[in-house]
Amino acid sequence: MPKLLIVTDAWRPQINGVVRSIENLVRDLGPLGIDVDILSPAEFRTVPLPGYPEIRLALTTPWRVSRRIAGSNPDFIHIATEGPLGLLARRAALRHNGFTSSYHTRFPEYVSARYPVPESWLYSFMRWFHNAGRGCLVATESLRSELGAKGFRNLHIWSRGVDTTLFHPDYPAPLTLAKPVFLHVGRIAVEKNVETFLAMDLPGSKLVVGGGPMLEDFKRRYPDVSFTGPRSGAELAALYAMGDVFVFPSLTDTFGLVLLEALASGVPFAAYPVTGPKDILGDSGAGVLDQDLRKAALACLDVDKGLARARAMDFSWQACARQFMDVTYACYGVSE
Repeated sequence: MPKLLIVTDAWRPQINGVVRSIENLVRDLGPLGIDVDILSPAEFRTVPLPGYPEIRLALTTPWRVSRRIAGSNPDFIHIATEGPLGLLARRAALRHNGFTSSYHTRFPEYVSARYPVPESWLYSFMRWFHNAGRGCLVATESLRSELGAKGFRNLHIWSRGVDTTLFHPDYPAPLTLAKPVFLHVGRIAVEKNVETFLAMDLPGSKLVVGGGPMLEDFKRRYPDVSFTGPRSGAELAALYAMGDVFVFPSLTDTFGLVLLEALASGVPFAAYPVTGPKDILGDSGAGVLDQDLRKAALACLDVDKGLARARAMDFSWQACARQFMDVTYACYGVSE
C-alpha cells in the first residue's frame, strides 16, 4: 500500500479551509488504498501565533522532524504549509525523495496586510519554497496562471469539493431574522475584507458566522449585525440554509470552500471577479460577480436558488482525492 506523509502547520482544533481540505482528503484517500500519515503541531510543544492565538506554531528541531520523516518512511511527502514544520520538512524531504506542496494561502498578502514587509520579498520566499519541490498544487486555473506569471514552476490543479449531504437547503431556521438574510461565513480577520460587507447598506439582516482576531471589535462597532462565532457540522449547515445571499468580500482567497458550502445550501453568492469566485461560478449563473459588491449582493436576490445547488453538485471530495493522487504519481514519475 503506498504511503503518503502530509506535513501541515494548520491542524485541529483550527477551523479553516486548509484544515478542512486535508481532513476531507485523508478521509477519501483511504478507499483509494493510500496509507496516510499526518505530521502536525499536535506532536510538539507549540506557541500561539502573535495576533492569531488560535493558530499554534510547532517548536521543534530539524533533527526531530528529519527523524520523524525517516520513521514514517513514506513513498510520497506532501507539504501543505510554509510554516515552521513545512520549512523543516522541506529540508528533510529534499534529502529523502523530494516533495510536492500546495499553495493554499496568499501568505505575502496576508503578512503585508499586518506588517510593513514588501510583498515582493515574500513572493521570493514562496518561490524558493515551492519551486524546490516536484510540483506545487493549486486549486484553480486562475491561480495557476497568476502564480506562473510570478515565476512559480510545475503547477498542477488540485480542486476542492463539498459535502452536499451535510450542506443542503432543507434545514429549519435556527434563528429568527428579518428577510432577506445576507450571510457571510469565514475567519474574521483583516485579510478577509469582512468590514466591506459589514459597512454595506443592505435591506433585511446580516448574519456573520466565524471567529477570528477582529470578531470582538466588529461586534462592538456593528451591533445590528448578528454574529454567531464559529460553528461546525449540522449547526453550521443550518445557518448557511438561512441565507438568501452569501456575500464574499475577500480579495485574497485562493479558492473559498465557503462558496461551495453556500451553493450546496441553495444560496447564491456575490463576490468580486477575482481568483476563486470566478473559477467556482464559471458560467453556472449561480451568483453575481461585480466590482461593486453591494450591487452584486442585491442582484443575487433574483438568482434562482436551484442554480446554486446544481453548481455545487459539480464538486466532489472523492474526485478531488483521485485528482490529488493522479498529480502525486505524475510528479514522482511512478505508476499506480
